[in-house]
Amino acid sequence: MARSRKQAIRSRCTDKGWLDDKAVFDSSYKRDKPATFPLSRVIKGWTEGMQLVNQGGMIELEIPAKLGYGKRGAGDAIPGNATLHFLVELIEIK
Repeated sequence: MARSRKQAIRSRCTDKGWLDDKAVFDSSYKRDKPATFPLSRVIKGWTEGMQLVNQGGMIELEIPAKLGYGKRGAGDAIPGNATLHFLVELIEIK
């Protein structure tokens, strides 16, 4: 039986993140290296959305600002109040 995201301590995935204007702010596909991280270290919208996909699955997320980086944004790449879009392939749950 595949383990769900709810049981994950760490996960390994490939992902691409972009803004409404299609500007890509992150891509593990471009780096040609999957990302590994604990679910507790990502934005709330990512945490909530990833509960819906199991190991080996793929999901597209649209995350409103209140579940993303809010008014503050994130560095130069993500402005305040930005809606975030992600395509995520969950490779492995550890």
